[in-house]
Amino acid sequence: MYRWVAFIGAVSSLVLLTSGIVSVQWLGWLISSISCLAWIYFARQDRDTPRMLMEICYFTASLIGVINWLQ
Repeated sequence: MYRWVAFIGAVSSLVLLTSGIVSVQWLGWLISSISCLAWIYFARQDRDTPRMLMEICYFTASLIGVINWLQ
């Protein structure tokens, strides 16, 4: 069930980031960061190191996105 919530979060962030509405894009980056944290947790539980490292990279990029949009 939690994987579905993380998936919905990833899709929601994608919709917000591609909407073209600049004022809500920071929210898209924030939701993306939270979703990436969930996927990092799931990958660690599955002992899937490559996926976990990929999600850590996405999480880092999402945090940079939040910081850039809030400045």
